Amino acid sequence: MEAIKKIELNKIAKVILVAVLGTLLLTISAKIKIPFYPVPMTMQTFVVLFLGITLGPKIGLLTISLYLFEGIAGYPVFANSPEKGIGLVYFTGPTMGYLIGFLIAVYCAGTFKYDKGLINTFIKLIFSVSFIYICGLIWLGMLIGWDKPIFKLGAEPFLLAELFKMLLLLFLTPTLLKTKKLIKIT
Repeated sequence: MEAIKKIELNKIAKVILVAVLGTLLLTISAKIKIPFYPVPMTMQTFVVLFLGITLGPKIGLLTISLYLFEGIAGYPVFANSPEKGIGLVYFTGPTMGYLIGFLIAVYCAGTFKYDKGLINTFIKLIFSVSFIYICGLIWLGMLIGWDKPIFKLGAEPFLLAELFKMLLLLFLTPTLLKTKKLIKIT
C-alpha cells in the first residue's frame, strides 16, 4: 500500500514540475518579441499548441490554467506585463479573450491524433489556434464596440506570423509526439 502511495506522489510531483516548466516556457515565449511584418511576433500560440501536443489535453489544460492564475495573481508572465499593468487589471484588458482562448486551443491540440499526414495535421493545428482568435475577437468586440474593425485590429496583423508558426509546428509534430512518449505522465 505504501509503494502505491509513493508512486502516486511521484506522479503528482512530476505533473506539477512539468506544469511549472510549461508556464515558464509560455512566459518566455510571451516576453521575446521577434521582428515580423506587420507587427512583432511572440511565440505564445506556438507554445500553447506545443504544450497541447506534448502534454495532452489534461496536463496541457492544467499548465495553461496555472499560467493564467500566475498572471491574475500579479506575476508578470503575460506579454507586455508589467509595462502595461499586471494582475487582474491586465488580464481583463484587450487580451483577455485571447488568453481564455489558450485553454480551448491547448485542449484541442492535446486531444487530436496526429497520424493522418501533413495536411490533416495542419488542419488540426489551424482549428486549434482558431479558438484563440475567436475568443479574442469576441472579447475585443465586447470591450471596444462592434462598430470598430475588430478583425482588422485583432487578427489580421497576426495572420502571417500565425501561418509561419503553424508551419513550423507542423514539421515539428512528429518529434513532439516522440517527446510525449518519453514524458509519459498519464
